[in-house]
Amino acid sequence: MGYANAGQTIELLCIIALLLLLLLQMLTLCSFSQMGYANAGQTKELLCIIALLLLLLLLLQMLTLCSFSQMGYANSGQTAAGIHTRLFSRAFIVDDGQKRVVFVSVDIGMVSQRLRLEVMRSLEQKFGSLYHRQNVLLSGTHTHCGPGGYFQYTLLMMSTKGYIKSAVQPLVQAIVKSIELAHENMKPGRIFRNFGKLEQSSLNRSPQSYKNNPQDERDRYSEDTDKQVIVLKFTDSDGDGIGVLSWFAVHAVSMNYTNRMVSSDNMGLASLMMELDKNQGLPGEGRFVAGFSSSNLGDVTPNTRGPYCANTGLKCDYLNGSCPVGGTKMCMGVGPGVDMFESTRIIAENIYKKTKELYSTAVEEVTGPLHFAHQWVDMSNVTVKINSTHTVSTCKPALGHSFAAGTTDGGGDLNFTQGAVEGDPFWDGIRDALVGPPSNETQACHRPKPILFSTGEMTWPLPWHPTIIDVQMLLIGSVAVLAIPGEITTMSGRRLREAVKQELQVDGGFRDLEVVIAGLSNVYTHYITTYEEYQVQRYEAASTIFGPHTLTAYIHKFTHLSRAIREDSVSGLDSGPEPPFFSNLFNLLPAATADRKPVNTSFGQVLEQVYPVYRKGDVVSVTFVAGNPRHSGDIRDKTFVTVEKFDNNTKSWDVVHTDASWETRFHWLKGADRHSNTTVEWFIPDSAPSGVYRIRHFGHYKEIKNFRPVILPYEGQSDEFTVAASYYSAT
Repeated sequence: MGYANAGQTIELLCIIALLLLLLLQMLTLCSFSQMGYANAGQTKELLCIIALLLLLLLLLQMLTLCSFSQMGYANSGQTAAGIHTRLFSRAFIVDDGQKRVVFVSVDIGMVSQRLRLEVMRSLEQKFGSLYHRQNVLLSGTHTHCGPGGYFQYTLLMMSTKGYIKSAVQPLVQAIVKSIELAHENMKPGRIFRNFGKLEQSSLNRSPQSYKNNPQDERDRYSEDTDKQVIVLKFTDSDGDGIGVLSWFAVHAVSMNYTNRMVSSDNMGLASLMMELDKNQGLPGEGRFVAGFSSSNLGDVTPNTRGPYCANTGLKCDYLNGSCPVGGTKMCMGVGPGVDMFESTRIIAENIYKKTKELYSTAVEEVTGPLHFAHQWVDMSNVTVKINSTHTVSTCKPALGHSFAAGTTDGGGDLNFTQGAVEGDPFWDGIRDALVGPPSNETQACHRPKPILFSTGEMTWPLPWHPTIIDVQMLLIGSVAVLAIPGEITTMSGRRLREAVKQELQVDGGFRDLEVVIAGLSNVYTHYITTYEEYQVQRYEAASTIFGPHTLTAYIHKFTHLSRAIREDSVSGLDSGPEPPFFSNLFNLLPAATADRKPVNTSFGQVLEQVYPVYRKGDVVSVTFVAGNPRHSGDIRDKTFVTVEKFDNNTKSWDVVHTDASWETRFHWLKGADRHSNTTVEWFIPDSAPSGVYRIRHFGHYKEIKNFRPVILPYEGQSDEFTVAASYYSAT
């Protein structure tokens, strides 16, 4: 994936546009036409003014909690300014001669409804009816360091400066291209499956909620997270490995909210490690494809040392996830490494090594036909009969107060805490003045959640949350893959897997079945907790937008699909209400301004040069005069950085690393007066051969010629330097 418009800090114009948008809403709600009389009978002018000011604070909190420009951390300034590792889309197509299914693992936070709709439109243009909504499953790895701007609902659009076409198109094109490559390279082969347990790589970040599940249910499991790694091994007809799909339940948040580089985080790095091991080339090159996919990770963190107060070193409050000084912002999950880079490497390496072990020992062949089933469902209005006398229903979307508290992987700035089962009169009053109170029906439906935003009742300028969602499952022989449109917790995933397995195995069918949760798939609807976890109202429950019976509704819908597959009646399934494809989407991200350079310099010129000699383990750093990376547009087939080694035999330079490599870091720093520079770092691995190297930087800058913007390429090159065994030897 390219550098999808994630390289800008919040521009003044963006802020002004957002404030104007809100002001229009305030003018409507506050009736300022009658301002000027200190009369209780007039509209509440003072309250509205106070509300406007406090709204700005609350909106900043929303922007940080949903800052999807880098996917969900509580830091309003965390827009990306560089590349740590590139993002990839990895597609797998299976065909049994009668049907085919497509599974795509994408290095993004989540698949949005708009992204899926645009991908499906593009696939239809390329392949006609071959690939369609029923047989194509798109799943995000849930990295919190990917681009935003690809949503069509107000909440997520506001948090990512709107719908950004220049961010969406590279995503759509990359996903479609990965499917196209898989399509072109299909060949006869075999699939094997294997399972194993991975320790010391995950921790339940809401054990209080998990412990509210029934004791007898918890007693069936030895741990409060799923440690299982599930592997599908793909080989050609000669037995040569051509790919692997792996699922493991852990949040991709090893890179914390201080990071400002695009990064695929732990899951993406595990994929890179496996591919580099098999392909022995540059990232993204070679025939072997390794997809490491998300699962029931809703309450699972990779910060395995647990949450501590960053300012005191003491453990956080057990229930609320906050600190005596600094509140939730100071309560941070830690580990397992000394910093986020080492933690990312450790977790990725653990997942990669376990997957490689299971891949190498996989002998159980996956056989049987392919099946698929899909429906669109209005999740705001699902009623399930749970016994002969009782039914339960889902709710219109709403977020609770604890949503604003964030999690131990990234806490909020204001005085919200996890575990809130009562509203706050102060914030409720502000909410009521601005958007009105939640309806009695919605409040009753969501209890015990105190509603902060009744997003299902907020429709200006567009609906704030989706209500029409996808439920989908693929059956690859003895492996059933469930597409979950959100972040489902450990126990919720267990209940769903068990219900689907039982339904498929009625009358003795589908023996030796393994059910896999594929999280963050097709559309994003925040979290899915169990009914019991919902009562505790930590972050995950407050973010379960369809109410306490959300999981019950999903179990009902997925068992319905399972029954249709088992009874061979999928063709009779009602497709359901088609989701909207909005046309009036807003964009608050201004175009990047023209670039300027210091006097007597040129773009690509070196400002800070390399040293002549380095040892393995050192960090090489070089800084260039740069243009805004946004001006480079879609650079999926290009790179901002190369590390090159001189070949004495051919007298040529060989590229050994790009900006997709773990060993490189590409930093872009925006300075004053439209000046900017780029610093490239190369962390020399122990495996690097001794020899002569150089670093090159490629980019584009914008200038105005004859009152028209012109985009021009540039490149820069460091001095040559030597990597040696010691500083005293160049050999």
